[in-house]
Amino acid sequence: MSAEPDVHEEFDARLKAYEGRPAAVTGVGKDPVNAPMIRHWCEAMGDTHPAYTGPDAVAPPTMLQVWTMGGLSGHPGRAAAYDELLGLLDEAGCTAVVATDCEQEYLRPLRPGDEITFDSVIESVSDRKTTKLGTGYFVTTRTDVRAGGELAGTHRFRILKYAPARRPEKPRERRPRPVVNRDNAGFWEGVARHELLIQRCTACRALRFPWLPGCNGCGSPDWDTVEASGEGTVYSYVVMHHPPFPAFEPPYAVGLIELAEGVRIVSNVVGVPYDKVRIGMPVRLEFRRYDEELVLPVFQGVAP
Repeated sequence: MSAEPDVHEEFDARLKAYEGRPAAVTGVGKDPVNAPMIRHWCEAMGDTHPAYTGPDAVAPPTMLQVWTMGGLSGHPGRAAAYDELLGLLDEAGCTAVVATDCEQEYLRPLRPGDEITFDSVIESVSDRKTTKLGTGYFVTTRTDVRAGGELAGTHRFRILKYAPARRPEKPRERRPRPVVNRDNAGFWEGVARHELLIQRCTACRALRFPWLPGCNGCGSPDWDTVEASGEGTVYSYVVMHHPPFPAFEPPYAVGLIELAEGVRIVSNVVGVPYDKVRIGMPVRLEFRRYDEELVLPVFQGVAP
């Protein structure tokens, strides 16, 4: 995409030559218009219009493209010209693609049992455009959809084939700060000293975690702390793949760790591949510094 202007003009002219050439010829819908697909569509869209049910049902007009789709196996009628056009754009560095919009025109309702045929044409190729995504070309195809040989509707579909723009590297995001309040401040003060402190009720001696203002067992508000030994096992875990939060690099394992003292804590399992974490795996406490302010307790997987 870094050629001189006259080269751009020559390339644009080559692309324009594809306008009016076929994209698909004598395509045949893989299934007739049918009630089950209409029902699935209406359930997915939450459309309860009575015209789409019963013996005189018609298909929702917006389903026009549905009856032309080829599924994973595609359609045998796809024309070589469309593949050539996309290949030219790929060679020019426009390897990324995004669908931008579609337009539909409805000429007659489609009913269960209608056999669908269609033809598609490359209607237009835009001049070279620069967008936030990158620089490339908008390609519009027009599909004429027929039922029983009669034109039932027209579907225009537009894509942008583009060379992705280079994005400036963002500074690494800081991890979110833990919420510290008067009920858990002692815990985070212990973490800063590399101590994992567990609350202990001074009345009934029950240990508890996370920290609470009073004992769930006897109701006493009085407590002291004991320091965890750091030994534990994975009681349960999940592997985070999505969504990618700033400052986190999925996939990673988050474990519910049962400490040797009998309480459980949620933290990351580190030091082993995420897909090797297992329930019952021994772990050992360590403290990791993530920035100048943040230290967190994590648990190192221990090889059996």
